[in-house]
Amino acid sequence: MATSLTQLSTDAPIVDDLLIQTAQTRLFFANLLQVLSEQTILTGIGSPEGVVSAIVAQEYMDTIGVAGAIKYIKRDADILGDKTKGWVLV
Repeated sequence: MATSLTQLSTDAPIVDDLLIQTAQTRLFFANLLQVLSEQTILTGIGSPEGVVSAIVAQEYMDTIGVAGAIKYIKRDADILGDKTKGWVLV
């Protein structure tokens, strides 16, 4: 399942008196990076099955794939606990 992005409070500081990020700011940017990484198409050579770990709905593109074997989508969260399995060719 994709991560949803929470908002930063507009009335709270983003840094403290020492100009260090507040906990809310660190959490927001960590969450932002997670959301962006989930929306990025993974790339590699060959099938991701049994090799690439990802969340459900993540996309993968084989950069040297032959016709009919280029794009995959992660359908299952894991198979028997293995998060590198569960990819389907689309």
